[in-house]
Amino acid sequence: MTPILLRPDLAAVAAAVPQGARVLDIGCGDGQLLAWLRDTKGVEGRGIELDAGDVASAVGRGLAVVQGDADTDLGDYPDGAFDVVILSNALQAMQRPSAVLAQLVRIGRSAVVSFPNFGHWRVRMSLAISGRMPVTRSLPVSWHETPNIHFCTISDFEALAQQMGLTVQGRTALRGGQPVTLWPNLLGDTGVFVLAK
Repeated sequence: MTPILLRPDLAAVAAAVPQGARVLDIGCGDGQLLAWLRDTKGVEGRGIELDAGDVASAVGRGLAVVQGDADTDLGDYPDGAFDVVILSNALQAMQRPSAVLAQLVRIGRSAVVSFPNFGHWRVRMSLAISGRMPVTRSLPVSWHETPNIHFCTISDFEALAQQMGLTVQGRTALRGGQPVTLWPNLLGDTGVFVLAK
């Protein structure tokens, strides 16, 4: 069987997951990342997803995925139930991002969070020149169609983690899927953070 080829942001998330870990993937979509982790890293994976069609696709991959809402259903999980909790490219769609982050580090020993960086230079430039909300590779739909309700930058996320007293165990800024170290808040289109209490 040919392994699934992951998007670059999901590959960065997967790199932060240890071999054989117990993983909860929140907003797991059709289960692509969970299936990859199961098949290549031997993880014991679970998922929660809002969209019923994606839940069906994930279950069709042989994954243990339930339909649920991260904004309301994470309180049902016990403390420390997982080694790693993943929230990839969904934080910006949460009603209360800080409450969700608090749940992630309560449920798991660590949390891996990825999100589009609204501070990326293309976003800034598009807004400055056109005066309109940008459509970019990492923000591919118009403002009135997007599920994004909280627009955060890499610097905003770092400030929130510090304010919440979370430990940042790892951070990566990606540009077109490649890590960037120089001016990550300006040049990175995606942020990937590993957090713990």
